[in-house]
This record gives sequence, C-alpha cells and structure tokens, in this order.
Amino acid sequence: MPALARAEEGTLVGQPTPWHIGLQPSVSPVSDQMHNFHNLLLWIITLITIFVLILLVYVLVRFRASANPVPSKTSHNTLIEVVWTVVPILILIVIAVPSFKLLYYADKAPDAKLTIKAIGHQWYWSYEYPDNGNFTFDANIVQTADLKPGQPRLLTADNVVVVPVNTDVRVLVTAADVIHSWAMPAFAVKKDGVPGRLNETWFRAEREGTYYGQCSELCGQLHGYMPIEVKVVSQEAYAKWVEEAKKKYASVDGSSPRLADASLAQ
Repeated sequence: MPALARAEEGTLVGQPTPWHIGLQPSVSPVSDQMHNFHNLLLWIITLITIFVLILLVYVLVRFRASANPVPSKTSHNTLIEVVWTVVPILILIVIAVPSFKLLYYADKAPDAKLTIKAIGHQWYWSYEYPDNGNFTFDANIVQTADLKPGQPRLLTADNVVVVPVNTDVRVLVTAADVIHSWAMPAFAVKKDGVPGRLNETWFRAEREGTYYGQCSELCGQLHGYMPIEVKVVSQEAYAKWVEEAKKKYASVDGSSPRLADASLAQ
C-alpha cells in the first residue's frame, strides 16, 4: 500500500486535524483499499487533465488565425474517432474493475465475530449488542461546556461504542424517523440508515484508540450534533467492558439486566 495510506504510530488518528489535506489515516483493510483506489483515480485524472491541457495549448498555437488564414474544412477522421471512443472505454474499464472489487469487499463482513446495530434518531444514536448480553444504550453529544480536556468538540458522545481490536465487526444500520448515515472516516465506513430497512456494513480496526465520525445524511435541525465515537480496545479490555455494560445498560427488550439476573437466581 502507499506510504501515506496507513497511519503511523504517534500520529493523531480518528479525527480531523487543522490544515489536514487528504483522507484521514487508515486503520482498517477497507480503508487501505479505498485509499489505494483514491490514489489510482488521482493519477488517472491528473494524466487526463495534463493531456487535455497540452491539446488545448497545441490547438491555440497551431490553429490560430494568423497561422491558418484559410481554416481546414475536414469533416471527419476515422482514426481519431476510433481513438477517442476506445481510449475512454479502456480508462473506464481500468476504473470499474477495482471499483467493483472494492464495493463487494466493503459490503459485508466475510466472517464477522461481533454484530452491532446502530439506530439513527433525531438527533442521537442508539446501539444494540445482540451478541454480548443483548444490551442497548443511547449516545448523545456532549455539550461544549461539559467537555473534558482532549475531547473534541461536536465529536464526543456521552456513551461510546466499544469494540475489540483486530476483530471483524458487522454493523447493521437503520433509522427510527428519517434517513441518517453512520459514517466513520478512519474505517472508510459510510452507510445510510433508512427507516424500515436494515443496511449492513463492516470494519476491522487494526489499531487501538478512539475514533470519531458524524451523521452524514442531512436529517434535520440538529444534523450536525449527532457524533459517532468508537473506542477500539484489547480483547481483554473489551470482555471487561461487556460485563460492566450488562449491568449499566438496559437489555434490548427494555428490562433491567440486574432485575433479570435476580429473577433467574430465584
């Protein structure tokens, strides 16, 4: 992969930085491939732009009025017409092949070990963990006055999605009211949540840390205040968090985990 595609140790990842140009550093295999595809397109469009510029300059100089007092009346040229038809087709094929591969690769997890359901609301996110205790919680924005040192404004949530590192995570995205979009730039994930529909995406975070995203579908007055915060931790830390989350958050059916445990004990 290109040297700029993968985040280096010690660099700030998972959130935008001042004066940053380009994509956020990659921490997932899908993001790696998307960066490579982006770089491929950049080279192709740069070469096309330079070629068109050269043609324009050549035509301006070669066929200016002073150099051609009697303009050419050529109506067609078979070779040129074949070239300008075949070459764009070949360019589109070069773009289409890796594009389709990337679309299929990013669509569904090959062998997901963890499933999380993200539900968009006006204007916050709800999350369900059906594989680990079947609990659910809401994630709202932390107001500017309540931010702690190091927490980015407009990106910090009061409850954080926690996932283990180097684990294929399936994300099921839907919405309760209008269309929302669950987007995480560092993972190269952006999936719309549509009411009445369940969309699927996945990621594998290969570096521990905290990553930030936002709702990326205009969904109303507070669209810009729907942060997404994902914390990637070790397998051991994740197992510990799950046990704490079972006690802290409600179960998906709305009952209290503590009350459910007490009834089972009886």
